Amino acid sequence: MLGKRVPHPKSTKYDDKEEAADFSTPRAKRVKRDITNHAHSPNRSPGKRRRNNAVPDSEADSEDEDLEEQPRERRTDLESALPPIQSDKEAIEAYEATRAAEQAEEGGSKDRLGERKWVKGKSSIYVDAFNLALETVLEDEAHLFDEAEHAVFTAWRDLSYEAQYLYVRLFLRKTSSWHRVSKLGYHSDVADLPRAIEDLQVVRELPSSSSQAGEHPGELEPPEGTTLESSFSFADRSEDCISDLEEASSLLLLDELKALAKDARVQGKNKKELLRAFRRTSGKQTGLGFASLRRSDTEGSAVSIGSVVSEDDSRDTTPGRPENRDAHWVDKIMAETGPCIRLSLPTLKLFERVHLVFYRSTEWTEKSLTTIILARIARWNFPDYIVSRSANIFASRALLLEFEASLRTQFRVDNIMEFNGTPSKETLQVVLDIFDEVHPRWKALLAEEQRKEDSIYSTGEGAYLRRLSPAWVYTRIVHKGAYVLGKYKHHLREHEVLCELLNQRLFHTSRRGDWYQRKALLEEHYMHLHLPSPPECKDVESRKKHWKRVALGTCEQGLQDQLTHLIFHHDLQKRTMKLEKQLKVPKRLQHDFQHVLLTKPAERTFHDVRIERPPSTNTGSRRNSEQGATTTTAIPFKPDRRGAKTIWLDPALNPTTSQEEEALSGECSVEAMCLSHYRSLGYKGYHSEGGLLRTLFAYLFTDLLFLYLPNVFQTAYQTCPLDLHTDAFYPSRVSEINARLNEIANGGAEGLVRRVWGFHGGERRTCIVGLDWTFEVEDLVEIVRVWPGAALSTVMKVLAQEYGQRGGGVPDLFLWKPRGMKKEGEKVGDGEEGEGEDGVEEEPGEVMFAEVKSESDRLSDTQRMWIDVLSGAGVRVELCHAVAKESASH
Repeated sequence: MLGKRVPHPKSTKYDDKEEAADFSTPRAKRVKRDITNHAHSPNRSPGKRRRNNAVPDSEADSEDEDLEEQPRERRTDLESALPPIQSDKEAIEAYEATRAAEQAEEGGSKDRLGERKWVKGKSSIYVDAFNLALETVLEDEAHLFDEAEHAVFTAWRDLSYEAQYLYVRLFLRKTSSWHRVSKLGYHSDVADLPRAIEDLQVVRELPSSSSQAGEHPGELEPPEGTTLESSFSFADRSEDCISDLEEASSLLLLDELKALAKDARVQGKNKKELLRAFRRTSGKQTGLGFASLRRSDTEGSAVSIGSVVSEDDSRDTTPGRPENRDAHWVDKIMAETGPCIRLSLPTLKLFERVHLVFYRSTEWTEKSLTTIILARIARWNFPDYIVSRSANIFASRALLLEFEASLRTQFRVDNIMEFNGTPSKETLQVVLDIFDEVHPRWKALLAEEQRKEDSIYSTGEGAYLRRLSPAWVYTRIVHKGAYVLGKYKHHLREHEVLCELLNQRLFHTSRRGDWYQRKALLEEHYMHLHLPSPPECKDVESRKKHWKRVALGTCEQGLQDQLTHLIFHHDLQKRTMKLEKQLKVPKRLQHDFQHVLLTKPAERTFHDVRIERPPSTNTGSRRNSEQGATTTTAIPFKPDRRGAKTIWLDPALNPTTSQEEEALSGECSVEAMCLSHYRSLGYKGYHSEGGLLRTLFAYLFTDLLFLYLPNVFQTAYQTCPLDLHTDAFYPSRVSEINARLNEIANGGAEGLVRRVWGFHGGERRTCIVGLDWTFEVEDLVEIVRVWPGAALSTVMKVLAQEYGQRGGGVPDLFLWKPRGMKKEGEKVGDGEEGEGEDGVEEEPGEVMFAEVKSESDRLSDTQRMWIDVLSGAGVRVELCHAVAKESASH
């Protein structure tokens, strides 16, 4: 189906009127974030929420700094495929408590998991999950690690349980910061904390490695300190590593920094200013007794007070000045904090690589590790499917290392394009240089992957695995490079790159709609200046007309491409109609998109009574628990802030109930109030947002969700395949999905719903992604009966293509009128089609969505997208405005 549109941000430059802009300021895409700890980390996403378990440094605890809005924490594909397990502290404690009295059996963590044995002080859910990941990877994919790395794994197995537990808990903090030993805690699990710390800090020798570091396109140089040398330790000692004031001062808490700043006689309004002033002052001061005290002198005699150091050894720029007081303050800070421990970077990166291979993801959290074990013990029913985990995702160690390097390069590009404000011409040139380096390697990997697709993989089998190929990351970099070429107005080169992107159908298929649109725009406006035209095109106007015909063909190709997502169809259709009008194509030969034209949502207003509450003085609750006298006014409600939740009286209450009683017993949300009004108009409905759509998708696609494909089912406790939330889901099953969509369009939805209910419903209630068994099956049957098959098929296709991206923004209310409900006030004559027994025509039924907006609400971009999708599919959508006819305060 056609006719779906998603608005493009201004920075994409898909609107013709923006082509004239030269390096204009794009709309901010994400919150700017500090990237210090990401610079050397291939396994951390810039958008990820940082855990705050470590002792905060002085800048992380400022009372006067504005807090940035943190993005929602992302989950691994495996975590998304597991059921919604409670994995909080209480759930883990309950798990451990049930096993505290059981006897531990000999064997690895996999044996303990299989036997469900746990013994307090000898095992932990964290250590079990960590070792499960390590053992699974080494069992099937040991070829990805060299001799030195295997020696680290051997040393890990030899560690005591308490040392392993401490390491795992620090590892899960996802940071390589220093942690004060005195603040670590874990006393209930680690009886001898000093011994565990000592075990982790022991320096161990390593054998020489036969593997050699390779060069990767776009990468400046391998990150310092991330590769194993001749020796290693699992953790670093602060006494050996902290020697400069910059690193030492970051360990201080606010109160500690204030006290130290007072001694140094520096001032500042907050911790950031205090720290800056303290560091600046320390770099300038000298002092008797500390002038020449260096870090290396703490154990022995100091250099004489009057000694002079060279410019290279001093932070002071004036030759002949005594050394500054950094060493003195470092010692003072370390005396305050006590010994600190930090996970050693080379071993940290090695274990992060293990988890990348295990989770097939660069991101994981503490919840990622524990959820898989908690899912094992949950007494739930799961669908039947074949579990398959391939050991050939990375064909060689070199490809794994290149994948990590490509992630670092991608982060450099994202840092310039998205995370640090408007890029300048100089920084855009850096992106262009990276693109030039990556492009040849990308083309070589494309050819290799296409060879595997043609000769090794079955159709769609390799789609999910390709997300872990360096070519996947390079494709995104090439996509960004094409955008920069457009900014520099290198339109010919940009057109060539877009053609290359569209000629491959293996990577980032969800972006194909973007590429078609941009390619058509370039052909319409610029290619007559850069590419040859047919000999018969003698003048400029004829050449322009020729390339407009080419652009029209590009739009038609994009609309016919099965991998072009429906949300891009409306823009392609609009350009198609514009080009046909400019080319004066005869009316009979023009495309007719009337069946998918977007209609403006109808608007409806409900007036009712809203409850106003005075500001609550109870900090423990959002609502004021005290109930006073209720007064009614006709003054319109003016919210204090946009998006504030409002409280209304339910119009479905008994009309004889007094207003004071209503205020006590009839409070409801604005959505529930509007739903009551709709029910009075003859509609049935739910305030479900996207819940009912996801439930229908689960009913209609259950067998396709659990269709066998290698690598997408890696445990027996999944509610969906691993690739459902990625753009690999649709192309991997394109034939089966299109056949199912045709079945739905032809009226087969009711049979599918009843079949799934009969096999998975009732008392069994199988765990299937998105399926909410609380929806009555008869209601669902009524819905699919009155929902036109073609429209239902279109909406389901949007979910099949972008299940992970389209979970939000669905209108608040889902409403329907079953078949057979009589039209009010309508009379029909004898013999008319659809006449009932009493000579009154019966309605065929109707499905409708309603987006509820109070006076303080505005439509978001995702809500507008869904309104366009639904209206383009022919589904009625209403904007329901809630207006207070009066306000009740109490």
